[in-house]
Amino acid sequence: MKKRNALLLTAAGLLLIAAGLLLPALPYLLIGVGCGVFGHGAGAGISRHALKNAPEIQKQIEIDQRDERNVQIANRAKGKAYDAMIFIFGALLVSFALMNTDLFVILSLVAVYLCVVGISIYYRVKFDKEM
Repeated sequence: MKKRNALLLTAAGLLLIAAGLLLPALPYLLIGVGCGVFGHGAGAGISRHALKNAPEIQKQIEIDQRDERNVQIANRAKGKAYDAMIFIFGALLVSFALMNTDLFVILSLVAVYLCVVGISIYYRVKFDKEM
C-alpha cells in the first residue's frame, strides 16, 4: 500500500472514531468502523516503514502473497470457514427465535443470512459457467 493511502486510511479511521465519540447517532458503528480503518491504515504504514530498508524481504513477501499455492490455501480456508458459518449462523438464528428475541432482529439476521447464501449461489453459477 502506498504511503499516501496508508496515511489517508489512518486519518479517516481517527476521524470516524472521533465522530463516534462526539455524535449521539450511531456511535458504536462509527467507533467500530473507525477502529477497523485506523488499524488497517496504521498496519500498512508500519509494515511499509519496517520493510523500507529491506527490499529483499519485501520482494519475498510479495512473491509469497501472489504464490499460487498460498492463494489456493487461503481460498480453501475461506471455503471451510464459509461452510462452518452457514451452520453456526443457522443455529444462532434458531436460538434467537427460541429466546423470543425481537422480530426485527431475527428478520434482519435472516435477511443477512439469505444475502450471504444468495451471493454464494450467484458465484457458484457464475464459476460453473466459466469452468
